Amino acid sequence: MHDKIKNWIHKAEETTDRWTSSKWFKRMSITSGVLWNLALILAIVLVTGGVFAASVGAGYFASLVDEEKLRSEDEMRNEIYSYVETSEMFFDNDVYIGKIQTDLERKETTLDKISQTAIDAVFATEDEYFMEHEGIVPKAIFRGLLQDVANSDSQTGGSTLTQQLIKNQILTNEVSYERKAKEILLAMRLEKFMTKDEIMEAYLNIIPYGRNSSGANIAGIETAANGLFNKSASELSLPQSAFIAGIPKAPFRYTPYNSVGQLKDADGLAPGIDRMKTVLFRMKETEYITQEEYDAAIAYDIVKDFRENESRSRDSEPYITDELEKRAARIIMDVLAEKDGIDPKSLEENNKLYEEYAILADRAVRSNGYRIHSTINKELYLAHEKAKDAYARYGTTLSVPSEDGGDKMKDLPVQVGSMMMENKTGRILSFVGGRDFEVEELNHATQAYRSIGSTVKPLLVYGPALDLGTIGAGSPVVDVKFKLADGYSPANFIPSSERGIMSARDALAQSQNLPALRLFGQIREQMPINYLINAGFSKVKEESNYYPATALGGGVEGSVEELTSGYATVANGGKKVEPYMIQRIEDADGNVIFEHKVAEKEIYTPQTAYILTDMLRDVFNTDRGTANRANSLLNFSGDFAGKTGTTQNTKDVWLVGYNPNITMVYGLDTIAKNIHLIIFRIRIYSLLSVSTNCGQA
Repeated sequence: MHDKIKNWIHKAEETTDRWTSSKWFKRMSITSGVLWNLALILAIVLVTGGVFAASVGAGYFASLVDEEKLRSEDEMRNEIYSYVETSEMFFDNDVYIGKIQTDLERKETTLDKISQTAIDAVFATEDEYFMEHEGIVPKAIFRGLLQDVANSDSQTGGSTLTQQLIKNQILTNEVSYERKAKEILLAMRLEKFMTKDEIMEAYLNIIPYGRNSSGANIAGIETAANGLFNKSASELSLPQSAFIAGIPKAPFRYTPYNSVGQLKDADGLAPGIDRMKTVLFRMKETEYITQEEYDAAIAYDIVKDFRENESRSRDSEPYITDELEKRAARIIMDVLAEKDGIDPKSLEENNKLYEEYAILADRAVRSNGYRIHSTINKELYLAHEKAKDAYARYGTTLSVPSEDGGDKMKDLPVQVGSMMMENKTGRILSFVGGRDFEVEELNHATQAYRSIGSTVKPLLVYGPALDLGTIGAGSPVVDVKFKLADGYSPANFIPSSERGIMSARDALAQSQNLPALRLFGQIREQMPINYLINAGFSKVKEESNYYPATALGGGVEGSVEELTSGYATVANGGKKVEPYMIQRIEDADGNVIFEHKVAEKEIYTPQTAYILTDMLRDVFNTDRGTANRANSLLNFSGDFAGKTGTTQNTKDVWLVGYNPNITMVYGLDTIAKNIHLIIFRIRIYSLLSVSTNCGQA
């Protein structure tokens, strides 16, 4: 056996020697050697080139992010969570009004309040490997890079949810390699600082979703769910989730609404619906849904779910929205200043500081997600609006050329302003800002200053005279014409009227001018004008004390709010409390950052307030009282006091009424001179009676 093996090996060696000694083998050996050497050289070149290319790529990447500072965890978290959230307003008792006007509406939510179906739809559509990757998917990045270099028509994108979050919150939408490199670097860094749930929650709160059914730009899945389907994100169905998940790729193409909030036609809705079907297919493909669920969702008519005719608060309640925005901003100015260690009082003394914090406060009110709780009673407010709109005898509406020039005309209607206030607290329960916000945005209850006419007499003349001990309610006063040294010859509202000696009570009830002027002259040296200034009439100056016509309201201007507050002071036993419309403001987390505190300041003694109120009851109760016909229109009895007032040429008409609980003032600003005053006063008092009855209840 051993010999056989040796013999076989020997023969093999002989055969090998014959082959290797042949010419063809020698030529093949040389060729293979050359090929091998070439292969080695090529391998070396490829490895060297690869290393060089990688080094160049790494160097280029490093150069792109060279100026990007290394952000700390706190810095990155602060930037991620710095998204805008829309502030909201409420009537009294937490009755919803609407959102503050802003360029972008957003309401924050948490991941546990979002439908799992909606979350799955986002995973399937935007980032299938979200739970596995560490911020980026290299394969997707290289695919996107190759498509970009090749200028491919098909751009599949390579951004993870983390990268999209970085782009929206820390970087910009700029299309450049530098921005993309920074995005990759920051995405990987963010994954070290935030959990997957935190990243997902932030993403779903910041991503834009086009427009809602009022035409407003929206962001965040909670806002989208409400704006598109009138439901919470936790209640979204599969088709609804798929539709919303598809919008971010092209928000204004896929949103179902146009810029004014109208539902698009069938052609306009088609891209969004097709995109929804794509999302559903991806969900089926990634096994988030079954074939049966997919078929049912594809067949579902999503159009019937779209919300329509959502109104903005500025459209439905423009005067309230505008007023609360202004007042909230002023309050937030003080909050921000105090937070920065600045005494809020110094804002009024430093114009530059005031302007700076006014800008900061306006931004904060529109973007910090505040909950602004007002004192306005919705039922009262709507009742006042209804009465205001029902009245048909305001007078002539004039038309004048518009400031824009040309043939365009501008309407100047007779305007109204009204306010109801709680006496003891200063809470503004309701107001009428004007007849039509679209015609004139000026709030005639809070921003318009007009001569207050004869309504000044109790506050400037009779109240101070009682307080100073000059008269009592029954004291005699003289209603006889006289002439002053400067030639001024005053008269009563009815020029021929002179009643001789009469009581102060009757003179006030009948609003006779001559007794008021004489009485004002008696107390002028004791500066009765300070009663008005201390009562909060911001436009009144001390020098007005020395003008006789001031006693009749000449040169004394006030807003409806100031006049309401002035009479509420009398109704409150002579103690003034600041009127206010905002009860409290909460931040987005529900923390109370402002709450109004009631503070009293004595203007008249309680005795003076009591006597003056008793005198003002006669305005309604006596035959000669200027509002005596009002009680005949009431279907209930009440304890009312108040005053009427008119200015020269009947340009301004006023009615004040109060009971122990509330005060209401109604003012008319007219250009026409032929208004039917008595009818107007009676009609306005009908409004007052409804409101007062509500106040008593």
